[in-house]
Amino acid sequence: EHMSLTDKQARECIRDLNDAFRKSLDQNLGKLMMTSGVSALSSDVRAMAIREVETFDAFDGDNDPNGEHDFGSFDLAGHKFFFKVDYYDPRLEFGSDDPADPTKTNRVLTLMLAEEY
Repeated sequence: EHMSLTDKQARECIRDLNDAFRKSLDQNLGKLMMTSGVSALSSDVRAMAIREVETFDAFDGDNDPNGEHDFGSFDLAGHKFFFKVDYYDPRLEFGSDDPADPTKTNRVLTLMLAEEY
């Protein structure tokens, strides 16, 4: 499928923004949410899971077809975890008009157990 350069650039920009947020979990770049299943785990397992999210680099064609690094899964402590990045407007009320523009986008990374998906 042919992709115009602007689409490709936008995707690369989104990927870079997603990576920057995921690796730092900087609250100026976005918000980390945990589902009730993750919140119910021990603090040790939660901390390890967050570290897995920050260091995750196993993106491939199956889990990341658009190349935006907005989803991943990993196994830890007998659980399968998913994380997913969604794009909201700065007030977290609506979807973002332009996920490639950080001034128009608040990223929300949700960490969940696979069975909650």
